[in-house]
Amino acid sequence: MRQLLILFVAASLLVACGQPAPWRQESYVFGTRVELLIAGVPEAQARAAGSRVLQEFDRLHRSYHAWQPSGLSALNEAIAAGRTHEVTAEFAAYIREAQSVAAAGDHLFDPGIGRLIALWGFQTDDIQPRLPDPDALNALVAQHPSIADLRVESNRVSSRNKSVALDFGGYLKGVALDRAAALLKQDGIANALINIGGNVMALGTRDAGGTPWRVGIQHPRPQGVGGAPLATLELRDGEAIGTSGDYHRYFEVGGRRYCHLLDPRTGFPADATQAVTLLIAPGVSAGMRSDALSKPIFIAGSEWRGMAKKLGVDAVLRVGADGTASATPAMKARLKIEVPDLKLEVAP
Repeated sequence: MRQLLILFVAASLLVACGQPAPWRQESYVFGTRVELLIAGVPEAQARAAGSRVLQEFDRLHRSYHAWQPSGLSALNEAIAAGRTHEVTAEFAAYIREAQSVAAAGDHLFDPGIGRLIALWGFQTDDIQPRLPDPDALNALVAQHPSIADLRVESNRVSSRNKSVALDFGGYLKGVALDRAAALLKQDGIANALINIGGNVMALGTRDAGGTPWRVGIQHPRPQGVGGAPLATLELRDGEAIGTSGDYHRYFEVGGRRYCHLLDPRTGFPADATQAVTLLIAPGVSAGMRSDALSKPIFIAGSEWRGMAKKLGVDAVLRVGADGTASATPAMKARLKIEVPDLKLEVAP
Protein backbone atom coordinates (compact mmCIF):
# COMPACT_ATOMS: atom_id res chain seq x y z
CA MET A 1 0.00 0.00 0.00
CA ARG A 2 2.87 2.37 0.75
CA GLN A 3 4.13 1.92 -2.80
CA LEU A 4 0.72 2.83 -4.22
CA LEU A 5 0.52 5.96 -2.11
CA ILE A 6 3.93 7.04 -3.34
CA LEU A 7 2.84 6.55 -6.93
CA PHE A 8 -0.37 8.45 -6.39
CA VAL A 9 1.47 11.63 -5.37
CA ALA A 10 4.15 11.35 -8.04
CA ALA A 11 3.03 14.53 -9.80
CA SER A 12 0.84 17.27 -8.33
CA LEU A 13 -1.34 18.98 -10.91
CA LEU A 14 -1.95 22.50 -9.72
CA VAL A 15 -4.79 24.57 -11.17
CA ALA A 16 -5.59 28.25 -10.84
CA CYS A 17 -8.41 29.41 -8.62
CA GLY A 18 -11.47 31.19 -9.95
CA GLN A 19 -11.49 29.48 -13.35
CA PRO A 20 -13.79 26.73 -14.67
CA ALA A 21 -12.36 23.38 -13.69
CA PRO A 22 -11.22 21.20 -16.62
CA TRP A 23 -12.96 17.90 -17.20
CA ARG A 24 -10.95 15.27 -15.37
CA GLN A 25 -10.63 11.49 -15.67
CA GLU A 26 -8.44 9.08 -13.70
CA SER A 27 -7.42 5.51 -14.37
CA TYR A 28 -4.73 3.03 -13.37
CA VAL A 29 -2.57 1.80 -16.25
CA PHE A 30 1.12 0.94 -16.75
CA GLY A 31 1.31 0.14 -13.04
CA THR A 32 0.63 3.75 -12.06
CA ARG A 33 -2.06 6.41 -11.81
CA VAL A 34 -3.09 8.14 -15.02
CA GLU A 35 -4.78 11.55 -15.03
CA LEU A 36 -6.31 13.30 -18.01
CA LEU A 37 -7.54 16.90 -17.86
CA ILE A 38 -9.33 18.46 -20.84
CA ALA A 39 -10.38 22.12 -21.03
CA GLY A 40 -12.29 24.36 -23.38
CA VAL A 41 -14.81 21.90 -24.84
CA PRO A 42 -18.23 20.55 -23.78
CA GLU A 43 -18.12 17.69 -21.30
CA ALA A 44 -19.53 15.18 -23.80
CA GLN A 45 -16.71 15.91 -26.24
CA ALA A 46 -14.11 15.73 -23.48
CA ARG A 47 -15.53 12.46 -22.20
CA ALA A 48 -15.50 10.84 -25.66
CA ALA A 49 -11.96 11.98 -26.38
CA GLY A 50 -10.77 10.90 -22.94
CA SER A 51 -12.34 7.48 -23.36
CA ARG A 52 -10.47 7.00 -26.64
CA VAL A 53 -7.16 7.92 -24.99
CA LEU A 54 -7.68 5.55 -22.07
CA GLN A 55 -8.60 2.72 -24.44
CA GLU A 56 -5.31 3.29 -26.27
CA PHE A 57 -3.42 3.26 -22.98
CA ASP A 58 -5.02 -0.06 -22.10
CA ARG A 59 -4.11 -1.48 -25.51
CA LEU A 60 -0.48 -0.43 -25.15
CA HIS A 61 -0.34 -1.81 -21.61
CA ARG A 62 -1.71 -5.21 -22.67
CA SER A 63 0.35 -5.42 -25.87
CA TYR A 64 3.71 -4.72 -24.23
CA HIS A 65 3.36 -6.12 -20.73
CA ALA A 66 6.64 -7.62 -19.54
CA TRP A 67 5.40 -10.30 -17.15
CA GLN A 68 1.88 -11.09 -18.28
CA PRO A 69 0.96 -12.75 -21.60
CA SER A 70 1.49 -10.18 -24.35
CA GLY A 71 3.17 -9.64 -27.68
CA LEU A 72 6.29 -8.59 -25.79
CA SER A 73 6.36 -11.63 -23.50
CA ALA A 74 5.88 -13.89 -26.55
CA LEU A 75 8.96 -12.33 -28.15
CA ASN A 76 10.95 -12.82 -24.94
CA GLU A 77 10.00 -16.50 -24.89
CA ALA A 78 11.17 -16.90 -28.49
CA ILE A 79 14.48 -15.16 -27.74
CA ALA A 80 15.12 -17.48 -24.78
CA ALA A 81 14.47 -20.47 -27.05
CA GLY A 82 16.77 -19.16 -29.77
CA ARG A 83 13.94 -18.65 -32.29
CA THR A 84 13.15 -15.77 -34.58
CA HIS A 85 9.75 -14.26 -33.98
CA GLU A 86 7.41 -12.16 -36.07
CA VAL A 87 6.02 -9.03 -34.42
CA THR A 88 3.64 -6.28 -35.50
CA ALA A 89 4.92 -3.38 -37.57
CA GLU A 90 4.28 -1.12 -34.56
CA PHE A 91 6.33 -3.37 -32.26
CA ALA A 92 9.20 -3.53 -34.75
CA ALA A 93 9.24 0.27 -34.97
CA TYR A 94 9.31 0.57 -31.17
CA ILE A 95 12.26 -1.83 -30.95
CA ARG A 96 14.21 0.19 -33.52
CA GLU A 97 13.43 3.45 -31.74
CA ALA A 98 14.36 2.02 -28.34
CA GLN A 99 17.63 0.70 -29.78
CA SER A 100 18.48 4.19 -31.03
CA VAL A 101 17.62 5.83 -27.70
CA ALA A 102 19.62 3.25 -25.75
CA ALA A 103 22.67 3.74 -27.96
CA ALA A 104 22.48 7.52 -27.58
CA GLY A 105 22.72 7.14 -23.79
CA ASP A 106 25.62 4.64 -23.87
CA HIS A 107 23.12 1.91 -22.97
CA LEU A 108 22.79 3.12 -19.38
CA PHE A 109 19.10 2.86 -20.23
CA ASP A 110 18.65 -0.49 -21.96
CA PRO A 111 15.22 -2.13 -22.41
CA GLY A 112 16.99 -5.44 -23.11
CA ILE A 113 17.75 -6.13 -19.41
CA GLY A 114 14.32 -7.53 -18.58
CA ARG A 115 15.76 -10.67 -16.99
CA LEU A 116 17.87 -8.51 -14.69
CA ILE A 117 14.80 -6.50 -13.69
CA ALA A 118 12.94 -9.75 -12.99
CA LEU A 119 15.85 -11.11 -10.95
CA TRP A 120 15.64 -8.09 -8.67
CA GLY A 121 11.92 -8.72 -8.20
CA PHE A 122 10.64 -5.60 -9.94
CA GLN A 123 8.51 -7.37 -12.54
CA THR A 124 5.56 -7.65 -10.20
CA ASP A 125 2.90 -5.44 -8.67
CA ASP A 126 3.89 -6.69 -5.21
CA ILE A 127 7.58 -5.90 -4.69
CA GLN A 128 9.22 -7.89 -1.90
CA PRO A 129 12.29 -6.79 0.12
CA ARG A 130 14.57 -9.54 -1.13
CA LEU A 131 18.05 -9.39 -2.68
CA PRO A 132 18.79 -11.55 -5.72
CA ASP A 133 21.05 -14.58 -5.58
CA PRO A 134 24.61 -13.23 -6.07
CA ASP A 135 25.72 -16.08 -8.34
CA ALA A 136 22.66 -15.72 -10.59
CA LEU A 137 23.16 -11.96 -10.72
CA ASN A 138 26.85 -12.21 -11.62
CA ALA A 139 26.15 -14.82 -14.28
CA LEU A 140 23.48 -12.67 -15.92
CA VAL A 141 25.60 -9.51 -15.86
CA ALA A 142 28.47 -11.48 -17.44
CA GLN A 143 26.21 -12.30 -20.40
CA HIS A 144 25.77 -8.54 -21.12
CA PRO A 145 22.16 -8.64 -22.35
CA SER A 146 21.28 -5.60 -24.43
CA ILE A 147 18.61 -4.46 -26.83
CA ALA A 148 21.52 -3.96 -29.25
CA ASP A 149 21.66 -7.76 -29.53
CA LEU A 150 18.34 -7.78 -31.36
CA ARG A 151 18.15 -7.85 -35.14
CA VAL A 152 14.98 -6.58 -36.78
CA GLU A 153 14.42 -7.55 -40.40
CA SER A 154 11.10 -6.28 -41.63
CA ASN A 155 8.87 -7.52 -38.78
CA ARG A 156 10.97 -10.54 -37.80
CA VAL A 157 13.12 -10.27 -34.68
CA SER A 158 16.06 -12.43 -33.70
CA SER A 159 18.73 -12.16 -31.02
CA ARG A 160 22.37 -13.15 -30.87
CA ASN A 161 22.05 -13.31 -27.07
CA LYS A 162 19.49 -15.61 -25.42
CA SER A 163 19.71 -13.68 -22.13
CA VAL A 164 18.00 -10.64 -23.67
CA ALA A 165 14.43 -9.95 -22.54
CA LEU A 166 12.64 -6.74 -23.35
CA ASP A 167 11.05 -4.57 -20.69
CA PHE A 168 9.51 -1.33 -21.98
CA GLY A 169 8.79 0.00 -18.50
CA GLY A 170 11.11 2.98 -18.95
CA TYR A 171 9.93 3.83 -22.44
CA LEU A 172 6.25 3.04 -22.97
CA LYS A 173 4.74 5.75 -20.75
CA GLY A 174 6.45 8.35 -22.89
CA VAL A 175 5.21 6.68 -26.07
CA ALA A 176 1.72 6.76 -24.58
CA LEU A 177 2.00 10.52 -23.96
CA ASP A 178 2.73 11.09 -27.63
CA ARG A 179 -0.10 8.80 -28.68
CA ALA A 180 -2.53 10.59 -26.35
CA ALA A 181 -1.55 14.01 -27.70
CA ALA A 182 -2.08 12.83 -31.28
CA LEU A 183 -5.48 11.31 -30.50
CA LEU A 184 -6.69 14.38 -28.63
CA LYS A 185 -5.72 16.65 -31.51
CA GLN A 186 -7.57 14.36 -33.93
CA ASP A 187 -10.66 14.77 -31.75
CA GLY A 188 -10.43 18.56 -31.79
CA ILE A 189 -8.93 18.93 -28.31
CA ALA A 190 -6.46 21.81 -28.13
CA ASN A 191 -6.15 22.16 -24.35
CA ALA A 192 -5.28 19.19 -22.17
CA LEU A 193 -2.87 17.88 -19.58
CA ILE A 194 -1.85 14.21 -19.67
CA ASN A 195 -0.18 12.72 -16.60
CA ILE A 196 1.09 9.13 -16.55
CA GLY A 197 2.68 8.56 -13.17
CA GLY A 198 4.65 11.81 -13.27
CA ASN A 199 5.34 11.84 -17.00
CA VAL A 200 3.32 14.83 -18.12
CA MET A 201 2.55 16.55 -21.43
CA ALA A 202 0.67 19.82 -21.88
CA LEU A 203 -1.50 20.88 -24.78
CA GLY A 204 -2.54 24.51 -24.98
CA THR A 205 -3.70 26.13 -21.74
CA ARG A 206 -6.11 25.27 -18.92
CA ASP A 207 -8.78 27.88 -19.69
CA ALA A 208 -10.01 30.44 -22.21
CA GLY A 209 -8.00 33.14 -20.45
CA GLY A 210 -4.74 31.45 -21.41
CA THR A 211 -3.77 30.33 -17.90
CA PRO A 212 -0.80 27.95 -18.28
CA TRP A 213 -0.89 24.43 -16.94
CA ARG A 214 1.20 24.35 -13.76
CA VAL A 215 2.68 21.10 -12.48
CA GLY A 216 4.50 20.12 -9.33
CA ILE A 217 7.73 18.15 -9.09
CA GLN A 218 7.65 15.77 -6.16
CA HIS A 219 10.28 16.07 -3.47
CA PRO A 220 12.06 12.67 -3.40
CA ARG A 221 12.08 12.76 0.41
CA PRO A 222 8.88 14.65 1.31
CA GLN A 223 8.34 15.72 4.89
CA GLY A 224 5.03 14.65 6.40
CA VAL A 225 1.91 13.36 4.69
CA GLY A 226 1.12 15.18 1.45
CA GLY A 227 4.26 17.29 1.70
CA ALA A 228 4.74 20.28 -0.57
CA PRO A 229 6.36 19.64 -3.95
CA LEU A 230 10.03 20.42 -4.39
CA ALA A 231 9.22 22.91 -7.13
CA THR A 232 6.54 23.89 -9.61
CA LEU A 233 6.66 25.14 -13.17
CA GLU A 234 4.35 26.20 -15.94
CA LEU A 235 4.21 23.98 -19.01
CA ARG A 236 3.89 25.49 -22.46
CA ASP A 237 1.96 24.00 -25.37
CA GLY A 238 3.57 20.72 -26.45
CA GLU A 239 6.15 20.55 -23.66
CA ALA A 240 6.68 17.34 -21.72
CA ILE A 241 8.21 16.71 -18.33
CA GLY A 242 9.47 13.39 -17.03
CA THR A 243 10.89 12.25 -13.70
CA SER A 244 12.91 9.21 -12.71
CA GLY A 245 13.14 8.71 -8.96
CA ASP A 246 14.30 6.12 -6.47
CA TYR A 247 10.98 6.50 -4.66
CA HIS A 248 8.69 5.13 -7.41
CA ARG A 249 9.46 1.39 -7.15
CA TYR A 250 11.89 0.23 -4.50
CA PHE A 251 12.43 -1.90 -1.43
CA GLU A 252 14.71 -1.64 1.59
CA VAL A 253 16.98 -4.28 3.11
CA GLY A 254 19.30 -3.58 6.03
CA GLY A 255 18.48 0.12 5.93
CA ARG A 256 19.55 0.46 2.29
CA ARG A 257 17.20 1.46 -0.51
CA TYR A 258 17.21 -0.59 -3.73
CA CYS A 259 15.27 1.07 -6.56
CA HIS A 260 14.11 -0.30 -9.91
CA LEU A 261 16.54 1.84 -11.94
CA LEU A 262 19.30 -0.67 -12.62
CA ASP A 263 22.77 0.09 -13.93
CA PRO A 264 23.40 -2.49 -16.69
CA ARG A 265 27.16 -2.22 -16.09
CA THR A 266 26.97 -3.53 -12.52
CA GLY A 267 23.56 -5.20 -12.39
CA PHE A 268 22.75 -3.20 -9.24
CA PRO A 269 20.27 -0.39 -8.68
CA ALA A 270 21.79 3.03 -9.28
CA ASP A 271 22.27 4.75 -5.91
CA ALA A 272 23.99 8.08 -6.62
CA THR A 273 20.75 9.92 -7.40
CA GLN A 274 17.40 10.41 -5.70
CA ALA A 275 15.57 11.99 -8.62
CA VAL A 276 16.02 13.50 -12.07
CA THR A 277 13.42 15.64 -13.85
CA LEU A 278 13.66 16.67 -17.51
CA LEU A 279 11.76 19.36 -19.37
CA ILE A 280 11.53 18.55 -23.07
CA ALA A 281 10.69 21.13 -25.73
CA PRO A 282 7.77 20.54 -28.11
CA GLY A 283 8.58 18.31 -31.03
CA VAL A 284 8.45 14.81 -32.44
CA SER A 285 8.47 12.17 -29.67
CA ALA A 286 8.69 14.77 -26.90
CA GLY A 287 6.76 12.46 -24.59
CA MET A 288 8.96 9.46 -25.31
CA ARG A 289 12.10 11.55 -24.79
CA SER A 290 10.83 12.85 -21.44
CA ASP A 291 10.45 9.26 -20.24
CA ALA A 292 13.38 7.39 -21.75
CA LEU A 293 16.10 10.06 -21.50
CA SER A 294 15.66 10.59 -17.77
CA LYS A 295 16.99 7.07 -17.13
CA PRO A 296 20.58 7.39 -18.46
CA ILE A 297 20.88 10.82 -16.80
CA PHE A 298 19.72 9.29 -13.49
CA ILE A 299 22.05 6.29 -13.77
CA ALA A 300 25.03 8.44 -14.83
CA GLY A 301 25.25 9.73 -11.24
CA SER A 302 27.93 12.39 -10.83
CA GLU A 303 28.40 12.42 -14.61
CA TRP A 304 24.78 13.46 -15.16
CA ARG A 305 25.59 16.82 -16.71
CA GLY A 306 27.79 15.29 -19.40
CA MET A 307 25.12 12.71 -20.20
CA ALA A 308 22.44 15.40 -20.47
CA LYS A 309 24.60 17.34 -22.93
CA LYS A 310 25.29 14.19 -24.92
CA LEU A 311 21.54 13.58 -25.19
CA GLY A 312 20.78 17.19 -26.08
CA VAL A 313 18.68 17.83 -22.97
CA ASP A 314 19.02 21.42 -21.79
CA ALA A 315 16.57 21.59 -18.86
CA VAL A 316 17.38 19.18 -16.01
CA LEU A 317 16.76 19.17 -12.25
CA ARG A 318 18.67 16.58 -10.25
CA VAL A 319 18.66 15.64 -6.58
CA GLY A 320 21.76 13.68 -5.61
CA ALA A 321 21.99 10.88 -3.07
CA ASP A 322 22.95 13.41 -0.36
CA GLY A 323 19.88 15.53 -1.08
CA THR A 324 21.79 18.26 -2.93
CA ALA A 325 19.66 19.79 -5.68
CA SER A 326 21.23 20.95 -8.95
CA ALA A 327 19.69 22.41 -12.07
CA THR A 328 20.86 23.51 -15.46
CA PRO A 329 20.37 27.23 -16.21
CA ALA A 330 17.51 26.45 -18.60
CA MET A 331 15.66 24.51 -15.89
CA LYS A 332 16.38 26.97 -13.08
CA ALA A 333 14.85 29.76 -15.15
CA ARG A 334 11.54 27.87 -15.27
CA LEU A 335 11.30 26.63 -11.68
CA LYS A 336 9.51 28.07 -8.70
CA ILE A 337 11.12 26.46 -5.66
CA GLU A 338 8.50 25.44 -3.10
CA VAL A 339 10.86 24.27 -0.30
CA PRO A 340 11.97 27.39 1.62
CA ASP A 341 15.36 26.14 2.78
CA LEU A 342 16.34 24.39 -0.45
CA LYS A 343 19.72 25.41 -1.86
CA LEU A 344 19.69 24.96 -5.61
CA GLU A 345 23.07 24.73 -7.29
CA VAL A 346 23.40 25.75 -10.92
CA ALA A 347 25.25 23.30 -13.18
CA PRO A 348 26.47 25.07 -16.33
